Amino acid sequence: MVGDHHVAHLAGGVESHTESTTYLQKRQLKTGSAGWLLLAGLGVSYVVSGDYSGWNFGLARGGFGGLAIAAVVIAAMYLALVLGMSELASALPTAGGGYTFARRALGPWGGFATGTAVLIEYAIAPAAIATFIGAYVQSLGLFGIRDGWWVYLTIYVVFIGIHLSGVGEALKVMFVITAVALVGIGVFAVAAVGRFQLANLTDIPASDAVGASVFLPHGYLGVWSALPFAIWFFLAVEGVPLAAEETADPARNVPRGITAALSVLLTTCAVVLLLATGAGGADALSSAGNPLVVALGQTSAAHIVNYIGLAGLIASFFSIIFAYSRQLFALSRAGYLPTALSITNSRKAPTLALVVPGVIGFALSLTGKGDLLLNMAVFGATLSYVLMMISHIVLRRRVPEMPRPYRTPGGTATTGFALVVAALALVATFLVDGVAFLCCLGVFVSFMLYFALVSRHRLVANSPDEELAGLDDVENRPV
Repeated sequence: MVGDHHVAHLAGGVESHTESTTYLQKRQLKTGSAGWLLLAGLGVSYVVSGDYSGWNFGLARGGFGGLAIAAVVIAAMYLALVLGMSELASALPTAGGGYTFARRALGPWGGFATGTAVLIEYAIAPAAIATFIGAYVQSLGLFGIRDGWWVYLTIYVVFIGIHLSGVGEALKVMFVITAVALVGIGVFAVAAVGRFQLANLTDIPASDAVGASVFLPHGYLGVWSALPFAIWFFLAVEGVPLAAEETADPARNVPRGITAALSVLLTTCAVVLLLATGAGGADALSSAGNPLVVALGQTSAAHIVNYIGLAGLIASFFSIIFAYSRQLFALSRAGYLPTALSITNSRKAPTLALVVPGVIGFALSLTGKGDLLLNMAVFGATLSYVLMMISHIVLRRRVPEMPRPYRTPGGTATTGFALVVAALALVATFLVDGVAFLCCLGVFVSFMLYFALVSRHRLVANSPDEELAGLDDVENRPV
């Protein structure tokens, strides 16, 4: 329902209109639910599953040496990325996150492209994590439980249900689960030290690839191919700004929360990569669904880590559901996607924005291909990183006077570095699996076609994200 029937014609053949107060009242999130500590917990929660499973598939691509080099490069990229996003989030604190940043810098087309890339990442990542949860459940052997579709269905139903009860309750549950997961990594580290053997790091035989050696068994190209799997140590930490509308003093708390989260993740990445591979062997871990358990062998510590590892996987699964719902909510509220998807329930949770991607994710989890789904999620992530870093650079140059409570150390040089590495990692997803890359590209193009043919004529000018994007700077011509 259009409020005052006023239509604005924007660049690129895009049109927007204003909606009624009732429209926005039906699409409100609960404000002031989180401080910086909860946001830091959210950031760690997004990612911690990557310490328990997924990263190890990179051993098959690059060996320990290739994955270790890739991890250092990717860690540097994420540090630069987080510093850039902290500035963007302090200046543009809304639930749109990356979409809002790019919308302000690159216009409606760039904003929707970025939001779509984020959605691809966050809709597919839980499906990958669900398959890893299945592997951990099966290895526990409780009551004869086997990995299967009903395990995936159960976790989707239970955790989407908790999110529907409201963000405050959801974030508190997530914080507790994340704390347990971090304790599990500590338990693993203590147990793994006693099993560590230097020879285990390089037990994958060298191939005949260019530059192949004991340290780089698959040569120089192996380092590049390992980039998407190194990303799994940090994937989704950039989702912290999606909680901006539900945060007290977001300009201050979002930068503090996301940088604190990354500090923890840098530590866990180093501990897990070195100790797990050294304890279990690169070759044995390269195809394991539960690498930390495999690394500890048949020990009591392995059993403990298996249980806690399940908590780590659940933490990320649980929190990424929050992330995809907020990104979908923001795009829907602003009219880029069907507006019914952004209606919130009595607890201020976006019902369909939680359920619809959950149904899609569950269907994808039925493939059981965790490594394939992981690579597809990385495609969406790296594409969004490229667009967000371009946005930071554009805004620094075009709108230098924009209020920035937090400023990125190093400025555009920092985000430029992140942009280059993200672009290399995006290409690496094609090296790992060309079919998966093309499937994701096809989905992305389909979304852009939807925008071109349908939603670019239906944007909501008075939605918070669009207002922050600076629609008032564009000449309005009423129709």
